[in-house]
Amino acid sequence: MVAETSRRDRHREQTVGEIKQIARRQLTEVGTGGIALRAIAREMGMTAPGLYRYYASLDDLITALILDCYEEVVTAMEQARDALPADSLGARLHAASRAFRTWSVGHPVEFGLIFGAPLPGYARPPEGALEQAGARFAGVFRDLFVQIWARRPFPLPDESSIDPRLVEQLERYSARTGGRLPVTAVYLFVACWVRMYGAVAMEVFGRIRWALEEGGALFETELRQLAELLGITEEYALPPAPSSAAGGA
Repeated sequence: MVAETSRRDRHREQTVGEIKQIARRQLTEVGTGGIALRAIAREMGMTAPGLYRYYASLDDLITALILDCYEEVVTAMEQARDALPADSLGARLHAASRAFRTWSVGHPVEFGLIFGAPLPGYARPPEGALEQAGARFAGVFRDLFVQIWARRPFPLPDESSIDPRLVEQLERYSARTGGRLPVTAVYLFVACWVRMYGAVAMEVFGRIRWALEEGGALFETELRQLAELLGITEEYALPPAPSSAAGGA
């Protein structure tokens, strides 16, 4: 009985993996509007009702794809971070940031699935696994930021220079995430993230081409300026240039 259950579970896992693989291909070939359960079922030689045993709706499948994309980008960031010594906080922050950009530029459709405009007709679950995945993603940057502050506090803006309405929102966010920073440091964290994310998003969506041929130099400039704000310029270094292809001239 146990063996039969195990075989059934393996078959289900393989089928779910194949469904997501086809949906991911549709996503990259046609875009978010190209994912269709009936087309997936047809390609797999299944009936549409048979596919619904695995995903009750298109929303459920899209949610599963978003979770997979979150897992990929967070894993890339965590691996880049953890490849460096635990006490090299600035270098770990820079490595995680670069991994975020590298994954995003290499997966523009998937980036849009996670961070882009809501999909027409898609009802994103307000709670549950997606919320947890987003929290894990945000925690990679936030935890490093907090550690850098705890090691050596950096200069902060005066609270009077921040809109009181923003201060109230930042205080609520701080309370939800452990209250480990003064409100002006929370402001700086949000401002730093907006700058870095903004540079990546504009590059991924091709919105920087009116001025720049590529976004790498802008991203590195932003990263260095953020290092100055956080007092970690001594840990900033340009990434090594890509090596030439083997067998080149």
